[in-house]
Amino acid sequence: MAGAIPKPSPKGVKSNDMPIISGEGDTLNDTELGFEDNSRVPQLSIPALFWFFFYNFGLFAWGGPVAQIALIKEKLVMQDQWITIERFQRVFAVYQILPGPEAAELCMFFGCLSAGRIGGIVAGIAFILPGFTLMLLASYLYSLAGFENIYFNASFKALQPIVAAMILKAVHKIADHSVVNQKTKKIDVFLVIAALCTAINVALRINIFISLGFYGIWYNLIARRIWIPAAILWVMQYVGFALYVVFRGFPSPVALALGISQTPSLINLFVLGLVAGSLSFGGAYTAIPFVQVEAVLKGGWLPQSVFIDCIAIGNILPAPLVIFATFVGFQGGLREGGLGTAFAGAVVTTLGMFFPCFLFTIAGHSLLEKLVRNKVLSTFFDGLCGAVIGVIASIAVQIFGASVHGEPKTLEQAANSGLAAVLYMLALAVLYKFTNKWIPLVLLACGAIAGQFLFV
Repeated sequence: MAGAIPKPSPKGVKSNDMPIISGEGDTLNDTELGFEDNSRVPQLSIPALFWFFFYNFGLFAWGGPVAQIALIKEKLVMQDQWITIERFQRVFAVYQILPGPEAAELCMFFGCLSAGRIGGIVAGIAFILPGFTLMLLASYLYSLAGFENIYFNASFKALQPIVAAMILKAVHKIADHSVVNQKTKKIDVFLVIAALCTAINVALRINIFISLGFYGIWYNLIARRIWIPAAILWVMQYVGFALYVVFRGFPSPVALALGISQTPSLINLFVLGLVAGSLSFGGAYTAIPFVQVEAVLKGGWLPQSVFIDCIAIGNILPAPLVIFATFVGFQGGLREGGLGTAFAGAVVTTLGMFFPCFLFTIAGHSLLEKLVRNKVLSTFFDGLCGAVIGVIASIAVQIFGASVHGEPKTLEQAANSGLAAVLYMLALAVLYKFTNKWIPLVLLACGAIAGQFLFV
C-alpha cells in the first residue's frame, strides 16, 4: 500500500542518532510522559522514508501551515503513535519559537527519529519538493503570460487585494501568541508597545533590523525589571533618530533595507533567501517584509504587483508559504540573465530560505530546547517576535495601498481602485467570519474568476 510503513522496532531500541528531548532535573517526568521513548518509531530505509513523507505530507500539504501541522499530528501522533502527544506538544513549542516553517521542521524531526540526521534531511526535502516543483512551473508560466496577457493580469488584479487582506488577518493571528506573556498567558503591554513602536519606526523609515534587535534587547531588560535602563534606551532610540534627521536628513524608503540584494545575482539571491529564512520568526508571513524591502524597495528589480502575485500563488500550492521565495528567485534570475539564470535563481533562493530551518532542526532538538529555555535568550526572542508584528502590519498597509493601485489618475483607474477596495473588505470579512482551512484557497479561486468579469 502507498505510504505504508513497516512495523515499529522492538521496545527500547533506539531508532536514530538524534539527541533526545529532556529538561534538566525532569528525567523521571520525561520518561513517564514518553519524551525519551522511540520504541514505536519505525526504522525506515532512506528511499522508503522519502516516499512516506512525499506521499503522506508533501502531496497533501494544502490549506496552509495550520492544516499541514494538523495532518502531521493526526498521522504520526494520533494514528501511528510514533511519539506521545505530550512530546509532540513540547517539540512543536520549540519550533514555534525558531525561524522557518514549522510543518517542514516537524517532518525533519520525525525523519531524524526514524533514520538519523540524513533521514531528517530526506524527510524535509520530500515534504518541500512537490510545492517547489509546482512553484517553479508557476513561475515559468507567469513569465510567459503574466506581464502582457490581459486575462492573466485581470485575475491577478483581483487576487492582489485578497492577498492584502490575508496578510492583515495574519497580523492578528500571529499577534495572538506573539504579544502574550508566556508565564501569565495574558497580553503583555510591553510586547504590544514593541509592536506599535516598530510599526512607527517603519513609518519613520528606520531600518527594520535595527528595530528588531533593539526591541529584543529592550524587552529583555523589561522582563528582568531593569526599568530605568529600559526607559532610557527607549527614549534614546528617538533622540538618536532626531539627531540623524538633523545632520543627515529624513531617511529614504530604501533605508528600511540592508541592501544585501541590490542586484539579483545568484549569490545575492541566496543571501536574500538566507536572511529572510533566518529571521522568519512566527511563520512564513514574517519572511514577507524582509524580501519585500530588499527586492522591491531597495533593489527595485521586482515590481510590487509581481511580488503580491507570488504570495497569491504561494497560498494555493501544497507547500509552506515561504515557497514564494522560489518565485522571487526565478523573477530575479530572469531579469539578471535569461531563462537558465531564472531556474538557477529559483533554486538558490529556495535553498537560502530553507537552509536555516534545516540547520536548526538537524543540529539537534535537545540543544535547541536548552537555548530557547535560557531566560536571557527567550526574552530576547519574545521581544523580537513582538516587534515582528509591527513590521508585518506596516507591510500589510503598504501592500494594501499597492493592491488598490494607489492614487488613481483616470476615471478607469478610480473605478478599478474602488473594485479592489470592495474585494479587500469582502475578503477580510470572509476570513474573520469563517475559519475553515480551505477558506483562503476558495477566496483565491473566486478572486481569479471574479477578475475576468471585473477587470477585463
